[in-house]
Amino acid sequence: MQQIILASQSPRRKQLLEWASVPFEVVVPNTAEDFPPGMALIDIPVHIARQKAITVQSLVPAESIILAADTVVVLGEHVLGKPVHREEAVSMLLALSGQVHRVITGVVLRKGQKEKSFYDSTEVGFHPLSLEQIEYYVDQYKPFDKAGAYAIQEWIGVVGIRYINGDFYNVMGLPVSRVLQELNNW
Repeated sequence: MQQIILASQSPRRKQLLEWASVPFEVVVPNTAEDFPPGMALIDIPVHIARQKAITVQSLVPAESIILAADTVVVLGEHVLGKPVHREEAVSMLLALSGQVHRVITGVVLRKGQKEKSFYDSTEVGFHPLSLEQIEYYVDQYKPFDKAGAYAIQEWIGVVGIRYINGDFYNVMGLPVSRVLQELNNW
């Protein structure tokens, strides 16, 4: 497989590609993670991933294959981004406690003018969590770089998640098996 450029600073995406033995290098895009008002929820992470891919594309050789991704947590009709501070992280987790939400990851592959984009959606159900559990998690794991203020592979996933319906690795930040299929068909 040709080496790809991972347009992400996410250590989880890096780890997943390493586990899959994908040759890659990281180029971190400097882009805002915003989206137009009224955009459909499933289009938001693809839109943000596309902005990352386009930014990185201008920084690397033209023949490079760029992989960009973005993950959002959706509770009802609300997108939960990355918390700015402790209180916001606690508030997000209180909202997720005992509820079912969706984790949507948008992926964009680009080489020159050629682009493939897709998204993956996973349903996640949380057990009810106490304020003490939530504060423990936030204080110990500092989930400020994570959409929805949590990482499924950390303590909160082990004790707090009742079920998932879909790709576990999508919740970590990259539906890596689908990415590999798309790269193999590039």
